[in-house]
Amino acid sequence: MQYDRILFKIDNFTGKKSVNYSVKMPKKSYIDIEIDKLTNSIENIETGESFDTAIVRVTEFNIKLITKADWRFDWRKEIKDKAREVYKLSTVENPSIIQGLISIEEKSDHIFLHLVESAKFNKGKAKVYAGVPGNLIAYACKRSFDKGHDGFVSFESKSALIGHYKKTLGAIQIDRQKMYIDNIGARALIFKYFKQ
Repeated sequence: MQYDRILFKIDNFTGKKSVNYSVKMPKKSYIDIEIDKLTNSIENIETGESFDTAIVRVTEFNIKLITKADWRFDWRKEIKDKAREVYKLSTVENPSIIQGLISIEEKSDHIFLHLVESAKFNKGKAKVYAGVPGNLIAYACKRSFDKGHDGFVSFESKSALIGHYKKTLGAIQIDRQKMYIDNIGARALIFKYFKQ
């Protein structure tokens, strides 16, 4: 278990030290999704056909679109967190089918990526579409520009994927697991997915 701080208290009578673990630190979320392919949109694996996508915010009013059994992460908890914004990716032709989800938070000078997840049918060898994670992360970069943060996006990476994110996203490692996408990397991703 992790704690925000550990408080030590010395009993004045006995001189014994006691530890107070009562202040709990929020659990860290690590980005651990493989960027399968950077496409112009999302691409059907079998046919190679590209589909135009739409990214729309998910709120408590349309939370019913997300069924717990279909997702690895607790997206309802993400949606209820007032500091975070959750967005769904779907095709323009079929807006009711969610291809992937992303949870982001605006910080003072950048966007922080909490979670990214592809739909169950877009994972593994039998996936239907490629390009979902890249599309969602490109959107986070776009939001960063929209909010005046010059495209900067940061996230905590699983250790095994640090090299992968450097190669696919142009992400830069800050410390052990913290990474960021700078202005140049953000522009490249946005140009790939959002050409308007």
